[in-house]
Amino acid sequence: MSKVSKAKRENSETSLYEMVMKRFDRVAEMIGLDPGIHAVLRKPERELTVAVPVIMDDGHIEVFTGFRVQHSSARGPCKGGIRYHPECTLDEIKALAALMTWKCALVNIPFGGAKGGVVCDPLRLSKDEIRKLTRRYTVMIMPILGGRRDIPAPDVGTNEEIMSWIMDTVSMLEGRTVFDIVTGKPIDLGGSLGRKEATGRGVTEVTLHLLRKLGKNIEGTRVAVQGYGNVGSVAANLLAEAGCKVVGISDVSAAFYNPNGLDLSAVNDYLAKSGEKLLKGFQGEADSISNPELLLLDVDVLVLAAIENQITEENADKVKAKFIIEGANAPVTPKASDILRDKGVIVVPDILANSGGVIVSYFEWVQSTQSFFWDLEEVNTNLKRRITRSLEEVWKIAEEEKIDLRTAAYTIAVKRVANAIAQRGIFP
Repeated sequence: MSKVSKAKRENSETSLYEMVMKRFDRVAEMIGLDPGIHAVLRKPERELTVAVPVIMDDGHIEVFTGFRVQHSSARGPCKGGIRYHPECTLDEIKALAALMTWKCALVNIPFGGAKGGVVCDPLRLSKDEIRKLTRRYTVMIMPILGGRRDIPAPDVGTNEEIMSWIMDTVSMLEGRTVFDIVTGKPIDLGGSLGRKEATGRGVTEVTLHLLRKLGKNIEGTRVAVQGYGNVGSVAANLLAEAGCKVVGISDVSAAFYNPNGLDLSAVNDYLAKSGEKLLKGFQGEADSISNPELLLLDVDVLVLAAIENQITEENADKVKAKFIIEGANAPVTPKASDILRDKGVIVVPDILANSGGVIVSYFEWVQSTQSFFWDLEEVNTNLKRRITRSLEEVWKIAEEEKIDLRTAAYTIAVKRVANAIAQRGIFP
């Protein structure tokens, strides 16, 4: 993580978990949530911290710290990614697990929320070290995993190969092939077509549906994308294909701007040939700018697909975008959300905008459990139907209650989880 990004995290209004809980508390009060259920949902069901010893390539033993948090299983098995990152903390994992609970409930799939992580820098580890780290971490959290209990997926710093190692580890220990233990797997190991692009495609579908709903002309719509990684790059290219003009992109290494539109094919070619696959070093027809400058570009749509705490009370009043799409988790702080709302900026919240990944993960889980696999068109059609339907539900509540989209989204999600808890009752 860059020094700037780390500083933003350290100087944020509150911790990420406190931010998520503050939003939850606000909605809980607004809807008159039962105090007992409020108390239940304020704490994760389980927090597991594990030591992960690994014999490194030079022979010494390194002990990494790993986490797995299950926030709620009221609506079904817990679901959430595993991230490998040097700045990973239990506070962050708890927050992301809670967001997964709301996300799954909002798009109405039968999962609860979970998240996992290991404190490490995968860029500094060899492939063999990552493989051994993954297998040992899997064994350490395996007591709470299961296709009907808790199903991991890729996240920051992890990929389909790492998911295949998790699946294989569990399969070897159980003595049978267990496809439904994880999603985001390679196609040859029971993965779903369209899963890798699902989050970015979901961001695109939400953006286009919003623009059409408001009668905006998609052709020439100016878009800036922060975070040209797995999510942002897919969204940028799909939006460009739809007729939008992508004028700004960035990743952790660099940012570029061209008011006439960037040549994304040239960007993609450069990244494909780059060993580090980072934007730094790109020599196309574009001006080099800073990440903070990209957030303040005069654009119609700003897609935030990097990390949390990017729009804060310090820069929110300078944002010129008319629409913000949260492709990342919690990129806009609560105070910034209030400022943007007062400015008339429409923000599509993370639990809706980036839900494409978990929606297609659900499709993959269904396919794995049935051993019946869909073609790509079926996956993408069902993704579009479910995510745009959720946007319509959120929009309807926002209009009826005269609230912003984030509050409306949380209202739907919290009510669904609370109803599940009330209907099940408290054991014993």
